[in-house]
Amino acid sequence: MQPVEIYTTPFCGFCFAAKRLLTSKGVEFTEIDVAANPDRRPEMVQRANGGRTVPQIFIGKDHVGGCDELMALERAGKLDPMLAGA
Repeated sequence: MQPVEIYTTPFCGFCFAAKRLLTSKGVEFTEIDVAANPDRRPEMVQRANGGRTVPQIFIGKDHVGGCDELMALERAGKLDPMLAGA
């Protein structure tokens, strides 16, 4: 299983939805709350190629994008292989 990192803020509905999907699949992830740790926001923006909104999701070394992109991967049947590192 690839490591998963997700940059979030506390009251973000899209963050909750992305975390709910990952949790439902039994995926453990590292959550980085950029509201509680504002010094991590520049790191998020750099890693996300300028993406400033949350969530920003990374699977392994790949930047997935936000919640919409994560859900699109799931609908297309591409999320499980990505998580598995295939």
